[in-house]
Amino acid sequence: MKISRLTALLTSAVLTCISVAGCGNAEPMSEKTTMEIVQDMGLGINLGNTFEACGDWIDSSSVTNYETAWGSPVIAKATIQGYADAGFGVLRVPVAWSNMMQVDYTIHPDYMARVREIVDWAIDADLYVILNIHYDSGWWTDFAVPEKKDECMKKYTRIWEQITDQFQDYGEKLMFESLNEEGCWDSLWNRYSGQTEGKAEAFGLLNEINQTFVDLVRDSGGNNAKRHLLIAGYATDITLTCDAEFKMPDDPKNRCAVSVHYYTPSTFCILDKDADWGKAKSEWGSPRDLQELEQQMNLLKTTFLDKGIPVIVGEYGVAARKNKTAATINLYLTTVAEKIYDMGMCPVLWDCEGDWYQRETQTFLDEELLNAYREIAKGTDRAAA
Repeated sequence: MKISRLTALLTSAVLTCISVAGCGNAEPMSEKTTMEIVQDMGLGINLGNTFEACGDWIDSSSVTNYETAWGSPVIAKATIQGYADAGFGVLRVPVAWSNMMQVDYTIHPDYMARVREIVDWAIDADLYVILNIHYDSGWWTDFAVPEKKDECMKKYTRIWEQITDQFQDYGEKLMFESLNEEGCWDSLWNRYSGQTEGKAEAFGLLNEINQTFVDLVRDSGGNNAKRHLLIAGYATDITLTCDAEFKMPDDPKNRCAVSVHYYTPSTFCILDKDADWGKAKSEWGSPRDLQELEQQMNLLKTTFLDKGIPVIVGEYGVAARKNKTAATINLYLTTVAEKIYDMGMCPVLWDCEGDWYQRETQTFLDEELLNAYREIAKGTDRAAA
C-alpha cells in the first residue's frame, strides 16, 4: 500500500470519529417536524461561488485553489460568525464534490475535512446548514444517456455514502439537499418546446434520483435515520416542480421539504442587456410583477404547504445589476423575501463575494437592505405556522 493512500485512509477514519458530539455520540434529535425546522431557520444566505467552484483550469493540488477560484477569499471562522451576527438563520453550502476526487469516486479527505470545518463553524454560530451536491462540472447531463446512467447513479450514491458517513452524528441543525438545479434533462424533454413527449421520462428520472437519496440517507446510520432532508424540484423551477409529474419521495420518517429557486422574471434577475431570448428589464414592482410573485407563491402553497410539505426557496436574487438602481434591486429582494417568509417558507439569498456580504471584513454591503431583512425576520404571523 502506498503511503499516500494509507494517509488518506487514516485521515478519513479520523474524520469519521471527529463529530460535534464525539465519536459514536450522536447529537440528540428532537421531535420537531420539518415544517417547524424550516420556519425556525428564518432568513438564509448562500456561501456561493466557493466550494462549488469547478473547472479544468483550476490547480487541483489543494482545496484552497478551488475555494478561491471564483473570487471568494479563504473562508475564516469569523466569516461564518458574521452571517449569524447579521441575522441570518441558515447557511446553504453548495459543494462540487468531484473536485480532487479519485477515479473510484472517493472524495479527497482534504476536501471533506474543509467542508466539515465550515459546517462546524456554522453550527457553532447557531446556524442551520443546508449541504448539497451542486453543479459539479455538469456530469448530471449523463444521467439521461442510457449507457451512462448506471455509472452516474454509482457516482451519486458513492458521494452520498461518504457524506452521510462523515456527518451521521450531527444533529438537526444540518440538512442534506439531494441536488441543485441540475435535475432536468432537455435531451429527454425540452421544457420550452410546448410538447409533452419525453416529459414523463425526464420527471421520472429526477423522481428516481430523489428516492435513491432518501433511501440511502435513511439507511446510512446515526442521526441520518431522522435527518431532515431537502428534495430538489424539477430544475428547481416553481411551475415545473408543482407539475403533477413531480413526486415527493416516499419517506418513512416524513421529514422532507421541497427545494425551489426564484429568479423571476429572468429578464430582470439575470439580464443586464438584451439577449436573443428576452429583453432586459431594469424595473420591477409593477402590479403585473407583484401578481406574478403572488401567483408563484400561491402555487407552492396549494401544491405543497397545504399538504403539510415544507418549502425552502434555496436561491433567489438579482444576478444582473448593471442596468438597475439599488432601490429597484432592494425592492425586489425585500418583497420576494418577505412574501416567502410570511407564507411560512424559508428564503435563502444567493450571495457571492462582492454581492451583499463582504467575507473578509464580515460586513453587509447594503445596510439598508440588511435592516429591511431584520425587520422581515421579526415577523411572527406566518401563514404555515
